[in-house]
Amino acid sequence: MLFTTKIFNENSSEWVVFVHGAGGSSAVWHKQVKPFSEKFNVLLVDLRGHGQSKIKSESKKYSFKLIATDVLETLKAHSIEKAHFVGVSLGSIIIKQVYSLQPKIVKSMVFAGAVAELNFKSRLLLKIGRVFNNVLPYMVLYKIFARVMMPKKNHERSRKLFIQEAKKLMDKEFKRWFKLTARLTAYLSELEKDKSMIPKLYIMGAEDHLFLAPVKKLVENDKNSKLSVIADCGHVVNLDNSIVFNVLSIKFIEEQ
Repeated sequence: MLFTTKIFNENSSEWVVFVHGAGGSSAVWHKQVKPFSEKFNVLLVDLRGHGQSKIKSESKKYSFKLIATDVLETLKAHSIEKAHFVGVSLGSIIIKQVYSLQPKIVKSMVFAGAVAELNFKSRLLLKIGRVFNNVLPYMVLYKIFARVMMPKKNHERSRKLFIQEAKKLMDKEFKRWFKLTARLTAYLSELEKDKSMIPKLYIMGAEDHLFLAPVKKLVENDKNSKLSVIADCGHVVNLDNSIVFNVLSIKFIEEQ
């Protein structure tokens, strides 16, 4: 089972489950823990190979379905039958896969820096990464990705945290996750065919130059989705401006 941090709120029956992205850990939500736990029950998970989750993967090929199944098994072990989900970056894909596998468990979705489609720059970046994946140490690649995705001075704290958490990964774990990117474009297209009725809130940084435009396009075509764009923020908007992110996402969940 995945490593989790579980926080009860005796005044609420609602659960909020936080799902981080590739290379991160539940530490990326440290600015959300207090305000959310004052309103809801909270479960933070470390995905396989990340943070303090030590699931052995030698006999299994990584897939988004496998990772989402880890999350579902963890929720079952904690007797959580329905929850609101909050994800960042590739965590948004894991949550959508959770919904695809078990739709009744998802009450709403909140996405920070969602990955909805790969533009030319992001496809080129991942292609270069795959070329050098077996040559360069994984932390060199990760630092390059972090710099490209979060290039500005006001993104520095987010960038440093992601690099710090990525150092806890083993090289083989990074490579397993990175191989998923080869199928990412096709996988995203397949996921977006499912026009679920589940309420979704996308919170994006105005400076998220890789992923904001595709999310705008997605939201225009999905009546169950809303988009909030926060100025002076990059890809990891929940850290760049946690106050606005928390207010918007808590209000959205309370309305569901």
